[in-house]
Amino acid sequence: MIYRGKMSIRYDDKGKYFTDIVSKDVIPVLVQTLTHRIRGNFHVHPGKRFKDEINTAEKFNAITDAIVFDHSGKELYRAKFLALNQDQIIWIIPEDELI
Repeated sequence: MIYRGKMSIRYDDKGKYFTDIVSKDVIPVLVQTLTHRIRGNFHVHPGKRFKDEINTAEKFNAITDAIVFDHSGKELYRAKFLALNQDQIIWIIPEDELI
């Protein structure tokens, strides 16, 4: 096993390698919760649809580079990582769908 920082790389007998890193595509989103609006990045497994990723049994969705706003649009918080409770989401829009 080779360690590089916090990530490890493992090789099997045939030379196939495995890492602790999961590849995902980043989708900038705008999220409305019961009390706040959040702008940040939602992560989708390559080849999966955005809708499939938000319709999982996971209790929380990861949002990175998050900015949290109150009901009037005032910025409250910034965070590199935010765990968003699925039950609090009213709607979520990929930013490239905004017109």
